[in-house]
Amino acid sequence: MPACRRSGRFRFGFLMVLFTAMALLAPIAVQAAEDLESLVAELGAAPLPKKDEVVQRMIATGAPEVVTILEALVERDLYTRKSDEKVVIGRKASGGLMLLDPVTGEELGVVGSRDVSRVTTNNSLRSSVKASMGALTLMSPDPQRRLEAADGLLKSSDQTMLPLLEQALAKEQDAAVLNALQLAEASIKLQSESAEVRLSGVQALSDRTDPESRVMLSRLLLKDGDVWREPDENVRGAAEETLASMESRLRMWRTVEHLYQGISLGSVLLLAAMGLAITFGVMGVINMAHGEMVMLGAYTTFVIQEGFRSAAPELFGWSLAVALPAAFLVSALVGVAMERGCIRFLYGRPLETLLATWGISLILQQTVRSIFGPTNREVGSPEWMQGAMESVAGITLTYNRLYIILFSFCVLCAVLLVLKKTAFGLQMRAVTQNREMARAMGIPTGRVDAMTFGLGSGIAGIAGVALSQIDNVSPNLGQAYIVDSFMVVVFGGVGNLWGAFAGAMSLGVVNKLLEPWAGAVLGKILVLVAIILFIQKRPRGLFALRGRAVES
Repeated sequence: MPACRRSGRFRFGFLMVLFTAMALLAPIAVQAAEDLESLVAELGAAPLPKKDEVVQRMIATGAPEVVTILEALVERDLYTRKSDEKVVIGRKASGGLMLLDPVTGEELGVVGSRDVSRVTTNNSLRSSVKASMGALTLMSPDPQRRLEAADGLLKSSDQTMLPLLEQALAKEQDAAVLNALQLAEASIKLQSESAEVRLSGVQALSDRTDPESRVMLSRLLLKDGDVWREPDENVRGAAEETLASMESRLRMWRTVEHLYQGISLGSVLLLAAMGLAITFGVMGVINMAHGEMVMLGAYTTFVIQEGFRSAAPELFGWSLAVALPAAFLVSALVGVAMERGCIRFLYGRPLETLLATWGISLILQQTVRSIFGPTNREVGSPEWMQGAMESVAGITLTYNRLYIILFSFCVLCAVLLVLKKTAFGLQMRAVTQNREMARAMGIPTGRVDAMTFGLGSGIAGIAGVALSQIDNVSPNLGQAYIVDSFMVVVFGGVGNLWGAFAGAMSLGVVNKLLEPWAGAVLGKILVLVAIILFIQKRPRGLFALRGRAVES
């Protein structure tokens, strides 16, 4: 029983404390509401030059209703009711305007447009209010609103917002919002009247390389006649040093990007040239239809993906896994048919072979145009191939090219295993080194030729699957790579896969390193001239095959 009395006394004491706190806080809340109501009334009556001051006082109250009121002011939905001069929010409704109390949100009825007058604003006031509203949303739980608030502070560069901005920085966890807040803080500091604060703003940008930071620092170094925009010599020196460091890091990241793009281009050239290296090296056939094998692989990918889209869209991510063997098979069968139906009758006559394969390439192009049309076809990328890695310097490294680089290396390793570890590979190498001796040893050179041509064409079809992820799928797809493929094969060494690898990577990287200062066209011309000069010194390329037939 005593325990019950103690429990009752505790509950009674707790309720007394709660009621006392509510009694103490209620006048404060009422006073805050009264203050906001008076400020809203003052906002409606104040002349235009004084309205910004009233807005800042409203923000200082910290009331959540201020955001709604200021949004209505920016959107020109704030009115004064003529009957009693009360400031209200007006929303379009049937029959006129629905009036709302700006503080309580209570509906006050529908009136005609002649019963109210709009609170006057101009572009300058609205811009100022937007920037001020940004400060109100710095502590919002929504990251997107915090990001918008940071952007608003960056545009306004209001010095009074610096303490609030520093508080937000101390609590921020989202990387994108944190980046925007740091940029806004530096911008505000750089416009301070204190040289020490401006210097700290320069130092805050020392680890950044984004365009906005470089523009901020460049403004400090502007000069109007003999007058510097930044009067303090120490701040200018720090800005010059920081800007130079930024440019150095940017050059490094750009070089990394060019190397990545060069390796990506080299991997594409390797895929396109690998099959050509096999056919050209084993049979000495100048196959001008090799680019069309690439095209067939790309169109096979398109057909497979269309089937997935219509029959099983939820399994679209597996479409490339199905397209790879299908493209290899389609291109390989077309290659075998070409070799058995035409090319085997033209061995030893390279000019006739060139003309015949060129004619076949035109036939294949026209066939594809007749079936699929002349326009580009859309080939999608699975979700795991989409997106990109972004560096601190804004350099973008796309995932699809990264996967193509890895894929090209896997294909190279697979082909090397076939050539080195299988009976077919042994027979192919024997025919490459000495065809007559291989025939004398009982190797069916005709079948080896057909299978070799099919293998080279199938690899070109796989290249088409990869190219469909980064290039337009059209009847002319293969023509863009046939010349570069021959350059890779001749430069690396006819019939040598390691030579094709070295040649593809060298040409890809050199092309991308030359493009920034020489341009794409002049860069290709310089590379071509360099290859011609190299072939004059080493006619067999970087890695020449050895054998009696080759050396004779």
